[in-house]
Amino acid sequence: MASPEILAVLMVIAVIAALMAGYPVALTLAGISLIFAVLGDALGAMSFGILGALPQRIFGVMTNEVLLAIPLFIFMGVTLERSRIAEDLLETMGRLFGTLRGGLGISAVIVGTLLAAAKGVVGATTVTMGLIMLPTMLRFGYDPRLAAGTVAATATLAQIFPPATVLVLLGDQLGNAYQAAQLSKGIFAPRSLTVSDLFAGALVPGFALVGLYLVFLIAVAVLRPKASPALPADAKALRGLKMLRRLAEVLVAPLALIAAVLGSILAGIATPTEAASIGAVGAIVLAARRAPLGDLVRPVCDKTAQIVSMIFLILIGATMFSLVFRALGGDDMVHRALSNLPGGPAGAVLIVMIAMFLLGFVMDAFEIIFVVVPIVAPILLAMPGVDPVWLGIMMAVNLQTSYMHPPLGPTLFFLRGVAPPEITTRHIYVGIIPFVAIQLLALVVLWFVPGLATALPRALYGR
Repeated sequence: MASPEILAVLMVIAVIAALMAGYPVALTLAGISLIFAVLGDALGAMSFGILGALPQRIFGVMTNEVLLAIPLFIFMGVTLERSRIAEDLLETMGRLFGTLRGGLGISAVIVGTLLAAAKGVVGATTVTMGLIMLPTMLRFGYDPRLAAGTVAATATLAQIFPPATVLVLLGDQLGNAYQAAQLSKGIFAPRSLTVSDLFAGALVPGFALVGLYLVFLIAVAVLRPKASPALPADAKALRGLKMLRRLAEVLVAPLALIAAVLGSILAGIATPTEAASIGAVGAIVLAARRAPLGDLVRPVCDKTAQIVSMIFLILIGATMFSLVFRALGGDDMVHRALSNLPGGPAGAVLIVMIAMFLLGFVMDAFEIIFVVVPIVAPILLAMPGVDPVWLGIMMAVNLQTSYMHPPLGPTLFFLRGVAPPEITTRHIYVGIIPFVAIQLLALVVLWFVPGLATALPRALYGR
């Protein structure tokens, strides 16, 4: 009889090896899990009958009301992408800040923040900004590495700013883990953790990260002025009241949509799922002002279905992986390992953060959320002093870096696909290094100042 825990370790290694070999994520998770379930049953390490629980688990995923927000938020983001709001924002902000050294980079960060709060989809933001902002920055003499890094990093803000899909999925997984952790301690009336808590917790760290990006770009403009020059004066530039009028035209609509969606969630008027439906309708209204709905609905629905199918297929594969991993005693092994680490809860959280960062080189954020979080979160949240909102935001900022990790960072692929010929892969990979360092700095700050993540949820919801 083979040791079940050895099989659990080998299963994890097999998954990572298959992913690095380029096999599809969802099929890798499900396929290797099935292979090890058969192997475990043959060696007497587990019963194959445990897979009989899989249909009920998948049904639970498909009927989860929280996860219903995912297709609605994605529909909102794709609709806004087609409405060309981003193009207007980039053009106007470029005119406003472009005459300053580093102004185009500052414009990219500001617009990226607005798009992150309005879209919540990294791919759409990367493509839009890559097509519009990158050629402009290069044309006016920006260092290709700085230009590529700025666009890539700014696009990933869509994974930390509400209504980020990562926060929705983390909220669902951590909510389940938090209840399991409390039940394990004999608390039979457990407190809940909601997506709204994570949305509120992400706002201050999100804006702090934006502030760090801006400080870096200003420092580059001061210390290396040739890397981010100012735009030459334009006789046709809008000034004074004309510029204010133009700003109002391009900002009012997206800001109103952001306020309607996030405001209704933070004020407790609507759940994230209900607010997502508000955002979807609002995006349709904004898009209808710019193009016939008949030209928009079909491609938007097709793109939404494609993205949602990818996410939920990974979720189903990860559900099967978790089921087999637990049947092989993997969760008990992880529990013992984390509990016996030096440093207590702080040491356990630190090891998990390092592991998630390293996994970002071979797995994307969705895979890590579905595979790793259900295993480690119940253990961490059962430890004294680990706040669930703080842990969720730490994970979210950490996972944000996975979108910029070579060789599999999705943002790098999206940007490589739309970048001008002057931008090489090396420019992109080198350009993102300082921004990954900034994100790691943000993680360190969050570690020592957890109130950045927990103060707003406490003020709003009395957590």
